[in-house]
Amino acid sequence: MSKLPHIIPITDLRQDAANVLRRVRESKEPIFITQRGRAAAVIQSTEAYERGEHDRDMLRMLARGDKEIAAAEGYDLASVLVEADALLKED
Repeated sequence: MSKLPHIIPITDLRQDAANVLRRVRESKEPIFITQRGRAAAVIQSTEAYERGEHDRDMLRMLARGDKEIAAAEGYDLASVLVEADALLKED
């Protein structure tokens, strides 16, 4: 069973923004803000936002890699591993 989302009206956000932000940070769950009964925005923690951006970047790279493989472009694994070893030795 999935969790129900946290939903609050925009007036609650206006009246107690500090508490809403505290709830977002502590729960690590987004809070949906409604205006006139309709979804208007989502507030999420910085940590959750950064994690989502990282995940999207990884998916973009994987998609680009799939396109390169389909087009017979890119680099073979052996050359990538040699370059990675060289970079690691520099540190």
